[in-house]
Amino acid sequence: MIPGEFEYHRPATLADAVKLLSELGEEARPLAGGHSLIPMMKLRFATPEYLIDLSGIGQLKGICRDGNALVIGAMTTQHDIIHSADIALHLPILKETALMIADPQVRYVGTLGGNVANGDPGNDMPAVMMALGASYRLEGPDGTRDVAATDFYQGAYFTALEPGEILTAISIPVQPVGHGYAYEKLKRKVGDYATAAAAVTLTMAGGKVTACSIALTNLSETPVLADVAAQAVIGTSLDEAALKAAATAARAVMNPAADARGTSEYRTHVGGIMVMRALTRAASRAAA
Repeated sequence: MIPGEFEYHRPATLADAVKLLSELGEEARPLAGGHSLIPMMKLRFATPEYLIDLSGIGQLKGICRDGNALVIGAMTTQHDIIHSADIALHLPILKETALMIADPQVRYVGTLGGNVANGDPGNDMPAVMMALGASYRLEGPDGTRDVAATDFYQGAYFTALEPGEILTAISIPVQPVGHGYAYEKLKRKVGDYATAAAAVTLTMAGGKVTACSIALTNLSETPVLADVAAQAVIGTSLDEAALKAAATAARAVMNPAADARGTSEYRTHVGGIMVMRALTRAASRAAA
């Protein structure tokens, strides 16, 4: 289908973008990579009267170190993340996850900010951000504020963004040297949304798990941080009993909808398997 009529704006500065969104009101939408918004417009599920294209704002692009965190501009593409030496060294789970998003053509244009800001429960990066303890910088007519990724998602396509606000950057704590990580994603075909997926980061000492974080993709109406599942493996060597306990605890917080990918029961079942696989692979990467 063809989208409805809209007025197009391409501001050169963040201040101009914020001003436009504030002045044009609820009928204006920011445009990042466009891979979520444009298909919804073609289907007439979204009918904004104004599009504010953020691609011309240079300050929204790039990756830099800020103390013990990497700060990634919202308009940084998945392709940029895949080829960043800093990401590969300090946050390799981002590269691993980006390589599972859609296809190369999409990754050349699709942005990290668009992926995390949209509130789509099927997007891959939000759960990874929660597992990493990331925070989002939001800028609007009333100034700037930071919101933890764990507090950002309120429902399917509902987030903490207030009217007129733009997500401008993502700040992610640098992970300790020797940490383990994995993003396990079950999908019907290459490039598809996850039937179920799990992100894990952990550290180990003396063959035992000393810290762990587990987050889930497309297994509820928002990404889910599975805290009880993560606690279940602390102090263990990730033996079979610990893995099963983590899977059981993770399934308790899953509530996936039945869809073309499977029934709710099936998706919950394989969600637990993704948790076990991610834990096992993360542990194999961790320096004991």
